[in-house]
Amino acid sequence: MPTRFAAAGLALLALLALPAGPARAGGIPQPDGFRQSDYRSPTPDGLDGAETVDTPGVQALLAGGSVRPIFVQRLERSTLPGGPWLQSRPYRQIPGSVWLPNVGVGAPDAETMSWFTAQLDHVTGSDRNRDILFYCLSDCWLSWNAAKRAVLLGYARVHWYPAGIDGWMEAGLPTEEAQPLPPPPAPPPGP
Repeated sequence: MPTRFAAAGLALLALLALPAGPARAGGIPQPDGFRQSDYRSPTPDGLDGAETVDTPGVQALLAGGSVRPIFVQRLERSTLPGGPWLQSRPYRQIPGSVWLPNVGVGAPDAETMSWFTAQLDHVTGSDRNRDILFYCLSDCWLSWNAAKRAVLLGYARVHWYPAGIDGWMEAGLPTEEAQPLPPPPAPPPGP
């Protein structure tokens, strides 16, 4: 029955010829809470309450002029009270972005959460219906966590860009040097 084998072979070749999608690990379940570790690993295909967008989708949002991109790459911070971010190398971001480091970690401290909430309020002009776009690097849970936090804070137009700045740069799109906003205030000294 060579025709049945030939048909199966052609079907397999057709499947192999399909264009590969972005490096997305289909089937990664959305956790009930937040990802707590291993932030650079495959992410879910979506996020409940947010719109997952690809590079052309981000371009369309930016062309509309109403979205505010938020870069959430993690940074270390000086251990000095009220110390600055420690940026060991330059980072690139989508033009017009605001860089809010560490707001996508699994369990941020109270100061970071308060800072995140205040910065979102500032970035959106206190409009919970303003479009906001979260991104980091590709395969990075920091942006997924931050977008989920925004959804839980009541923001209605949250967009998540899983390809991140890596996908943006791979598409040859313009970037600018990233400058993190000043860090949240240091916690008050203990008793």
